[in-house]
Amino acid sequence: MNGKLGFLCVMLVVLLSFFPKGSQAQCSICTRSVQQMGERPGKAFNAGIIYLAFTPLAIGGILGYRWWKQNKED
Repeated sequence: MNGKLGFLCVMLVVLLSFFPKGSQAQCSICTRSVQQMGERPGKAFNAGIIYLAFTPLAIGGILGYRWWKQNKED
């Protein structure tokens, strides 16, 4: 059952990462710069930040899951 629970937790994190609606991923300097560009470029900028943050987190999650799976006691 623990394998299924771990898989469900990983899938939940992956699923929630695809819905970044309402998340604020900008520092204060970037926020001021984006506000001058307008609404549409600002949304694209924010989506780009989340996309760039997702890749290393996904790699770390996959490596962590494989490490956990390999070292767990059967």
